[in-house]
Amino acid sequence: MVAAEGAAPVFAVRAVVTREALLRIIRRTVEADASSLHTGIHPVLARIYRARAVRDASELDYTLESLHRFDALGGLEGALQILQSALAHRQRVLIVGDYDADGATASAVALRGLKMLGFESVDYLVPNRFEYGYGLTPEIVEVAAQSSPDVLITVDNGIASVAGAAAAAVRGMRVIITDHHLPGKVLPEASAIVNPNLPGDAFPSKCLAGVGVVFYLLIALRARLRKAGDVGGDAANLGRLLDLVALGTVADVVPLDRNNRVLVHQGLMRIRSRNASPGVLALLEIAGRERDTVTASDLAYAVAPRLNAAGRLDDMSLGIECLLCADPGRAMEIAAELDALNKERRAIESGMQRDALAQLENLNIPSDSVTPFGVVLYDERWHPGVVGIVASRVKDRLHRPVVAFAPEDEDRIKGSGRSINGVHIRDTLDAVATANPGLVERFGGHAMAAGLSLERGSLDSFRRAFDQQVRSVLGGEAPDGAVYSDGPLDPEDIDLKLAWLLREGGPWGQGFPEPMFDGEFEVLDRRIVGERHLKLKLAFPGTARPLEAIAFNTVDSDWPDDARRVNIAYRLDVNNYRGIERPQLVVEHLECC
Repeated sequence: MVAAEGAAPVFAVRAVVTREALLRIIRRTVEADASSLHTGIHPVLARIYRARAVRDASELDYTLESLHRFDALGGLEGALQILQSALAHRQRVLIVGDYDADGATASAVALRGLKMLGFESVDYLVPNRFEYGYGLTPEIVEVAAQSSPDVLITVDNGIASVAGAAAAAVRGMRVIITDHHLPGKVLPEASAIVNPNLPGDAFPSKCLAGVGVVFYLLIALRARLRKAGDVGGDAANLGRLLDLVALGTVADVVPLDRNNRVLVHQGLMRIRSRNASPGVLALLEIAGRERDTVTASDLAYAVAPRLNAAGRLDDMSLGIECLLCADPGRAMEIAAELDALNKERRAIESGMQRDALAQLENLNIPSDSVTPFGVVLYDERWHPGVVGIVASRVKDRLHRPVVAFAPEDEDRIKGSGRSINGVHIRDTLDAVATANPGLVERFGGHAMAAGLSLERGSLDSFRRAFDQQVRSVLGGEAPDGAVYSDGPLDPEDIDLKLAWLLREGGPWGQGFPEPMFDGEFEVLDRRIVGERHLKLKLAFPGTARPLEAIAFNTVDSDWPDDARRVNIAYRLDVNNYRGIERPQLVVEHLECC
């Protein structure tokens, strides 16, 4: 039994065998039937689309022609004038990026795109997080000045760089800020700011990632140059950048509204046709993912972590060089370096997670009303490049907003936060900073992720203030975990055809979640494979047809001896083993009946 979305649960899930202690399964509300979704669409897929507020088949048109036009994006006119002048006078342009996957892809898109459009002197600079911190700081402006650029373009950062923009202006640089993060109360005094989240901006989609914003700037610039007769032909085919746009969009976990789904879909199609960057293809190969059937989840869980590993442990320049590399052999060499860094990151993360779990035991979550609603963790030994992943893992486990801190320098600690639905973490930090002047030195981010810095002595004060603000946002009601389901599948629905339709029916991601189903099954067999995965053979009650199922990173040590049935929440996927394809249930939550 399950609850309808928004209603009280009919039962509380007892997670006997599970990766996360989810408390209930909630079935998504399905929008009223839409006749245009019937034609040519599998009934299960039509139901899934309606649950995601798709009301018309035209909303599934992912051609480039269906993208929002660039005209409504604010700040373009000033940026275009600067770039058109820079091109005409052969001026030097320097791109200042960020050290995550969105920033890396945005840097590569900006550099490659400007060169396609005729710019001769274009370079990039990405701050090392351990030396310069985040964004266009005065310190990074000093580094930039060594190459004497005429124009600075920030990508995936800059909206909070008040001091950095001022420092660049003093040196005579014109600054174009392209960003998607939420602005603070004071904007930088830049030559132009392009950000769909500025107050009053009319662009229909507020969900563009940083790479999406700079891609739109390039589209607008190409249109301006074409009108002036300054560019044309295949050299201006910006569609060749869409694999990078897709990767950055998925990696930054921005909501996949229709506009972002178009960008991601088009990028995936280029990868599948092998018209993609050698670096992206190499990262997929080193991760063991099939290019011909690549999905958004492959980018999110296989490519993005390897790219991010460079910025977390070393220097994101290595990741950007992989994305810029035109030689497949060299791209594979760099991908192997990134894969090694990712393995190192995973080892560091594993130890930090053990430390975090030990701290959680002292918090007694979720035993009583004094338990924090907003959880704050810190360890002197933690790596500042990995705290965001730890915060995400703990958030998934507790279903509460989490901020994890590590030392930044002798005086400060650096934190990364991850949130849950209903708690906008950037706004939460803003409220904490407003109510407690001087407590938070700097912060930024968006709804689900944010970063900040504190003085070391302020940790306990921040812990109390953060918890108090999260309690206020949640109205005093403790958050609980939930897995959202698209309802049950009938026995005849579970076949290879539907499994493939579900894989191809996206792109799925944040805000447009991958389909999940739930149901009760008889357990015919169970065993551990690969030392840490639970392999199951299930059947619908009263039927004899066996179904393959697997619960990754799950053990059955707590399985009751008399348990013969399970309630599960699962995804229907394709299992390709030795060239033979079969439908497989990928279990995301399991409880013994």
